[in-house]
Amino acid sequence: MRRRGWGAAVLAVAAVSGTLVVQGADGGFEGAGRSGPIRTRSSTAALTVAHGGTSARLDQRDTAPFSMLGVTWAEASARVSGTIEVRTRDTASRTWSTWRRLDGDSGEGERGASRGGTTPAWVGPSDGVQLRMSSGAARRLPEGLRLDMIDPGGTASALEPAGYVMDPVDPTGEADPTGTADATDPATTDAPADTASPDPSPSRTSGPPSGPTDSAEPTGTETPSSTGSASPSPAVSAPDPASPTATVPPAPPSTVPRPPITSREGWGADESISPEEPGYLPGGQIKAVVLHHTATSNDYTCAEAPAIIRAVYAYDVQQLTWKDIGYNFLVDKCGTIYEGRKGGVDRPVMGAHAYGFNSETTGIAVIGDYSDVAPSKEAMTSVARLAAWKLGQYGVDPTGTATLTAGASGPNYFRQTWDAGTRMTFPVIHGHRDGYNTVCPGDAYYAMLPTVRAWAGGTVEGLRLDSVTGTGVSGTTALPDTAVTVKWSASTPASLVERYAVLVDGEVAATVAGTVSSAEVSLAPGTHKVAVRGVHQSGRTAITEDMTVLAEAAPASTPPAATTPPTTSPATPAATTSPTAGATTPAATTSPTSPTAKASTPTPTASPTTKATTPADTTPPVFSTQPSLALRTGTVSTTAVPLTLKWKATDTKGLKEVRLTAPVARTYGPTVTSASITAKSGVATTWRMAAYDRAGNARSASVSGTPVILQESAATRSGTWTSRSSSSYLGGTSYSSSKKSASLTWTFTGRSAALVVSRATTSGQLYVYADGRKTATVDLRSTTTRYRDAIWATAWTAAAKHTVKLVVVGTGGRPTVTTVGLVYLK
Repeated sequence: MRRRGWGAAVLAVAAVSGTLVVQGADGGFEGAGRSGPIRTRSSTAALTVAHGGTSARLDQRDTAPFSMLGVTWAEASARVSGTIEVRTRDTASRTWSTWRRLDGDSGEGERGASRGGTTPAWVGPSDGVQLRMSSGAARRLPEGLRLDMIDPGGTASALEPAGYVMDPVDPTGEADPTGTADATDPATTDAPADTASPDPSPSRTSGPPSGPTDSAEPTGTETPSSTGSASPSPAVSAPDPASPTATVPPAPPSTVPRPPITSREGWGADESISPEEPGYLPGGQIKAVVLHHTATSNDYTCAEAPAIIRAVYAYDVQQLTWKDIGYNFLVDKCGTIYEGRKGGVDRPVMGAHAYGFNSETTGIAVIGDYSDVAPSKEAMTSVARLAAWKLGQYGVDPTGTATLTAGASGPNYFRQTWDAGTRMTFPVIHGHRDGYNTVCPGDAYYAMLPTVRAWAGGTVEGLRLDSVTGTGVSGTTALPDTAVTVKWSASTPASLVERYAVLVDGEVAATVAGTVSSAEVSLAPGTHKVAVRGVHQSGRTAITEDMTVLAEAAPASTPPAATTPPTTSPATPAATTSPTAGATTPAATTSPTSPTAKASTPTPTASPTTKATTPADTTPPVFSTQPSLALRTGTVSTTAVPLTLKWKATDTKGLKEVRLTAPVARTYGPTVTSASITAKSGVATTWRMAAYDRAGNARSASVSGTPVILQESAATRSGTWTSRSSSSYLGGTSYSSSKKSASLTWTFTGRSAALVVSRATTSGQLYVYADGRKTATVDLRSTTTRYRDAIWATAWTAAAKHTVKLVVVGTGGRPTVTTVGLVYLK
């Protein structure tokens, strides 16, 4: 990798422990109201190493302003399996935060990088820091340890990022509260800056959308990143006029619309710190999309997202010495999409986000930590739109599978191993943990990946015909030839739906855009079957169940009979009219040649009227599967034991949603049947739910459970075990053993159990037996040290007396296993 001169003064300050170095990255400007390069500043402080290189610290100190930090070291391939904790002082309140734990593995990173490091953490505006670090074992920490602090510079308001086109309110569910906290934020209300983006709901007969055709002049001096880049905000840059070459692959049109994308200029990228040319996928094609979370704080406003991206960019480039930011795209919780690595959003740019699989994939990261809470609906909608657009450029089905060639050996989060060159099959849209041993993109986000795939390439999910009503209706009778209004709803976001069609007796009666949820049609007298067909942008369709509608001629009222006037004499000049009740007959003129004349009133003809009849729905939904609880894998603490809540609700007319009402409030769509939750140990908790149909009928159900933590000391021991102490363990202690066949056995009365262990790079394997039957072989090895990790879980149909036994395998070269106890659910 080519070295870069920072072009800035370097300030070295001798401190009590460590050396503070401040770097400034020139090449841009700062100022409110302007978009373009924003200057970032970084400060570094060397850590004081102690205890033979197994621990390090940075004493509490004042610092220059910063908002993001991370710990880096001299060996790019090194991993820290111990504990790294940091706390910071808020600039405004002057209060110190609680200790925050950093992930000691930021991934393998860029080939040729000279430093390794933790995943960076966004801490917000701060001016003080303290750090403590230990290897967690006898092995030494890497050399060259330092704390890197980033000030992203600028103000978010100066950037005017491209806005997210909000969908109509989805009646089938609610967005995650974290995604709607900034409802008035400019990022959610501004019009999209990418004015060249295709219409969100084009007619399929218009053919596939072509590549960007922006014609506005680019702002500033053209840099390598301007080639095919997303439109800057607020200006729109022209695509590279040169034809694609061997080094710059073509930008093929996609089968689906391109969503609005904020360019690198839009979030203030300082291109001078990463002057190297972009790289592209060797095969020139994207075969899969890897989803990530940045593992930074969720406590940010959408206006701060550009600053967070600038800080990640500076950390990747200036501290880890990567050539550019690792992700291809980033998405904030309001749904704004940002261009990541340069090279052109419409081209197959090689990122540094999925070690071993970068050469065939593109990476999308949602800003935040989604271990315990799922991304907002706005964020997941944008991820689905972006993934569908990129895959549509290469004819890849977002709901299918992809076979990728591993560029390196390694395990994934699920302890699956492979060698370099192995052909691996993944879902086309998959999580980082599927191809690397990491928790990314977080448990809660990973559980939502089926939804993202369905939104990106499935049918229109949750499509329901809600009502057929008439305008100008009195009761159930409408005026003659009055149109009826058909209303429907769907759980698939409107921006991913191409169009809807109202079908009357199987024929298209009306067609509207995918952002519309009602249409008017006229019905001829008679009985009709009305339905709605939704066409996803992928071309796949879904049709609602038929609704029977009766359009009938209302009985005509019988008018009073007309009275015939009396016969008149020829001498009488005119006939007199006999009044009738409510009707007057015009006078009949006597013809000179007619002896008499008769006046009559025509018989009134019944006028056809339309009556729309929809039977009232008074039957509530049912829980075909009652709510149930089970322990799941994840990090365990006394205040948060990981659980899975499962249920299934149905309704004969159509389920609208299922709500969790206590102890927390959440809303799930009609197709969701499980959720990841946590509960306090030793506390009985009742989880209350309610299922709602379209008519507002509801059915309630609940389930209760108490997670109980059994310490390792509660087990019956066999073989040699050593007790260890650390505040990171549950209860402060653990048992370790490297002796083959050493075992621990717990006996309890409950309905679910999870084995809790500590994991490191040197951890071995164990066998797990449930009720005397071998159920699993579990490998505890991990590239990062993990304490209180529930690595195996099981459940039974009912509470009863059970035993769980672990047996040490005695794995060659790494025989040691460490357990901190067992959790069961009663």
